[in-house]
Amino acid sequence: MSTTARNETTSSLQRSVQQLVEAPRFGKFILTLIILTAIILGLETSKELFAKWGEALDFINNVFLVVFVVELILRMYAWRMRFFKDPWSMFDLIVVGIALVPASGPLAILRALRVLRVLRVISSVPSMQRVVTTLLGALPGLGAIAVLLSLIYYVFAVIATKIFGNAFPDWFGTLGQSLYTLFQVMTLESWSMGISRPVMEEFPYAWIFFIPFILIATFTMLNLFIAIIVNAMQSFNDAEHAAEKSAQELVHLNEKAFLYQKLDNLQVDLQLIKEQLAKTR
Repeated sequence: MSTTARNETTSSLQRSVQQLVEAPRFGKFILTLIILTAIILGLETSKELFAKWGEALDFINNVFLVVFVVELILRMYAWRMRFFKDPWSMFDLIVVGIALVPASGPLAILRALRVLRVLRVISSVPSMQRVVTTLLGALPGLGAIAVLLSLIYYVFAVIATKIFGNAFPDWFGTLGQSLYTLFQVMTLESWSMGISRPVMEEFPYAWIFFIPFILIATFTMLNLFIAIIVNAMQSFNDAEHAAEKSAQELVHLNEKAFLYQKLDNLQVDLQLIKEQLAKTR
């Protein structure tokens, strides 16, 4: 077989594999296996079920893992270097790679990490990909708010340690304890009866400290987090719609250009017919 024929055969096989891995049915098949893997890993947490069906569950799990490995190999062959440039493909490769590490001896903890394969649902469902992409795009804004919130925490923790530390050493004895207590207050978990009111019995005006902290840390900052995420999702949707609109406009322009070309060809044909008719007279 010549080099040209061999290259054509390889190219044809590559296109066939690419059509296979990009087919909707193939994607649904892989998604079904991912969901079944999640169910099996959940069943393995039951001691009774694992004692009775442990070997069968492990066998099924290993079969699914083999399928995932074959799928990745097919995608690598179909996409070549594009596979390694796609972040979702690299995510799948890492998740499946963790599952291939022997879960014995000091690496026994990696057995629990097999459940990470369930996260492949994210890369298999486009709507989930959009949500994760939006969250990643919102990270710079979220980081700025996190720094601001950390400063607020630090200021209030220092104040709480100096004012309440001697009377309530378990809650405000050190800066670390104050930060943890304020985090509990921010979550509104037993903040009133569990922390605020006992402190107010010793310091009647302690509400002047707790109420502003809750208003700033809980309501204002957390709403800012939500606002940035919503804004990022809106921006992503707007960009997506703009891209779709541009694609549609390009299709329309191509269709118009095609029609204009057809009209030009018809005009040329009509002109030729007229010239031939004029010659025959």
